[in-house]
Amino acid sequence: MPRALLQACATVAALALIPVGTSAIAQVDSDSYRELDQFMDVYNLVKSKYVDPVDNKVLVRGAIDGMLAALDPHSSYEDGADYENLKIQTEGKYGGLGLSITMEDGIVKVVTPQKDTPAWRAGIKSGDYITHVDGKFVYGLTRDEAVGQLRGKPGSKVTLTVARKGQDKPIQLTLTREDITIKPVTWDVRGDIGVISINTFSEGTGRYTREAVAGIRKQLGHAPLGYIIDLRDNGGGLLNEAVAVSDAFMERGEIVSQRGRDKGDIQRFYAQSGDATLGAPLVVLINAGTASASEIVAGALQDQHRAIVVGERSFGKGSVQSLLQLGPRTDVRLTTARYYTPSGRSVQEGGIDPDVPVPQLSDADYRSRPVVREDDLRRHLLNSAKATDRIVEDDGKPDPRFAATAPDLKAKRIDDYQLYYALQTLARLGGPTQVAAIARLGAPNPGRADLAPAATPAPADAPKP
Repeated sequence: MPRALLQACATVAALALIPVGTSAIAQVDSDSYRELDQFMDVYNLVKSKYVDPVDNKVLVRGAIDGMLAALDPHSSYEDGADYENLKIQTEGKYGGLGLSITMEDGIVKVVTPQKDTPAWRAGIKSGDYITHVDGKFVYGLTRDEAVGQLRGKPGSKVTLTVARKGQDKPIQLTLTREDITIKPVTWDVRGDIGVISINTFSEGTGRYTREAVAGIRKQLGHAPLGYIIDLRDNGGGLLNEAVAVSDAFMERGEIVSQRGRDKGDIQRFYAQSGDATLGAPLVVLINAGTASASEIVAGALQDQHRAIVVGERSFGKGSVQSLLQLGPRTDVRLTTARYYTPSGRSVQEGGIDPDVPVPQLSDADYRSRPVVREDDLRRHLLNSAKATDRIVEDDGKPDPRFAATAPDLKAKRIDDYQLYYALQTLARLGGPTQVAAIARLGAPNPGRADLAPAATPAPADAPKP
């Protein structure tokens, strides 16, 4: 069986030890061979007529990459370098900046920075473009080449030029690479409320989540008023860990279904008896960076009426990728199924809509800053059953609850408005004393910088207008 991977971008993956046999090749219909003849015609023309000699491996790799890129944004060819990247991610440690990136028309685009990493502390945000690394224009690279330039020995410095929509000038930052340890789960206590931040769905995330619940209860010495499950900027990971995390907060019921190419190819996953929180109130935080495996958790807890979902519409990746082994260090990452929430919803394109939409008011540029979602990616899978009533529900009038500005909130020690909103929501269960306690604590977010544009001379190798 393949190991199912649910992630918005290729930063974490799992190996599926499935050799591709001759039976799969035999199913290719005869018309395909005529198309292959046309491919060979082009191949021979390039080999004989191109201005410079071209290595066969370059042409074949380019053809494979192009074929898979024509399918969807998440199918790709994984060779030796990718294998090493997978190993780094499964071991949970590498030298770098803590960025998840994707490639858009040859440009490096930030999907999300990992919390408490150099990139996060410097203020890099989802939707930013990295145009230069150490003064060199980066364009037309593969994902692995871009990752290779950003990673490096801990303690080494790298200078990035960042472009952000809505700002006229580029932003230049010098960051020091660190040992990036991927901590799948962290937790904290605010007042009588437990806050569990799930950063990725790697091996053991379900177990760490249950340990976080136990740790919060132990620190308080009693049951908390409730728990906040923070899934913001969590790009996904392993399907089985998304099921395990959902199961930690559910006593019974379906979590997710996975549906393949054939109508009868349906696999359903259910919660086992034993809610780790004993039915405590839950608030789930999501945003545009909440993707794939994270959306499974949010969708399951929302559909089963187990949690209130707060924040912004999620990324909208409703597909499952499997790694199919071609050789000892070669795999094809292929989209093999779609997944559906317990009510039968597909989040593909549309994402998860929060029960309570709450903008991140503490970000001064939250209105103008672009976000990256699945439906922004080229050749994304279409949702044939897509239906929405957002336009009907939205009357276009500003919500008076969200009139505060970022400076107003900062004066009250609120650097993370969405978290503060969730804390106040649960604090009301404890009465005025808890509400006042949360108001005093605020929601500080220490160590994060606000990026300011700085005029940067164009490097010598930048393209001429």
